[in-house]
Amino acid sequence: MARAVRFGVTLPQIKRTWPEAREAAVEFDRLGYDSVWVCDHLYGVPFPTLPIFEAWTELAAVGALTQRVGLGTLVTPPFFRHPAVLAQQIATLDQISGGRAAPGFGAGWFEPEFTNLGLPFPDLPERLEALDESLTIMKSLWTDETTSFDGRHFTLKDARCEPKPVRPPPILVGGGGERVLMGIAARHADVWNNMAVFQAQLERKVEALRRRCDEVDRDFDQIEISQQCVVVIAEDEATARSQLEKAKKIYGGHMGAGLEEHGIWGAPEQVIERIERHRALGCSFFPMEFFGRDTREPARIFAEAVLPAFGE
Repeated sequence: MARAVRFGVTLPQIKRTWPEAREAAVEFDRLGYDSVWVCDHLYGVPFPTLPIFEAWTELAAVGALTQRVGLGTLVTPPFFRHPAVLAQQIATLDQISGGRAAPGFGAGWFEPEFTNLGLPFPDLPERLEALDESLTIMKSLWTDETTSFDGRHFTLKDARCEPKPVRPPPILVGGGGERVLMGIAARHADVWNNMAVFQAQLERKVEALRRRCDEVDRDFDQIEISQQCVVVIAEDEATARSQLEKAKKIYGGHMGAGLEEHGIWGAPEQVIERIERHRALGCSFFPMEFFGRDTREPARIFAEAVLPAFGE
């Protein structure tokens, strides 16, 4: 049976005020979105000078203000926080929110926010190894009475996490690496998220994940496919196209790659059509960044004209 489609929304976080983030979170919750998301960076990407709210602190505040939305990160890397400390943070957020923590994890890539702050930033194979260790540790801490672990990057002895989360939080693993990263997703993830920069390659990435699942004897259908995306929506196509040109310049090659050809943009009926193209490739979850200074307005248009087409 096909999965129900879910839509999440990113919160104001970079060069934004707390009132902006607070009001957006309350509105997205009211509008019926599945979840809200922040990026877990310590510097505002792509420039270290950009101010940014720390991810888990912002989510904890939002969790106390909202009623139903899931609370997630795209994505938390190893080495910002020891996994035992992070497990306790996530468990606390889950308690605050009544079981709504939805943590996302990845390898990390923006070197200055590690090296400038004195944090380890080994090469990618080691970061991926540390990610695998972190997920093993956190899953144990959320379910077992005590956890002992002796890895290359992290060590615990008789560690505890109390109170435990309301339920073991669903784990999202994000990234485009078709062998090691997706092997980690196949072993640990409830959701695999395709980064926006790889949106044009979604079909190939899904097939790579299917192969990794076969290798570890994991049922591929147990993993939900997610596509991070910029969404440009307006009441009419002409306005949407004008905004699209601005979005391509602002987001560049990171979030804006292939936006016109493969992204989700246009008037509501066109947005629905482009979402359906992603669904045909197996995608059922869309953590979206709406384009606009005040993202509440495009979020309202989407909620009124697009969500009903998907049973929301």
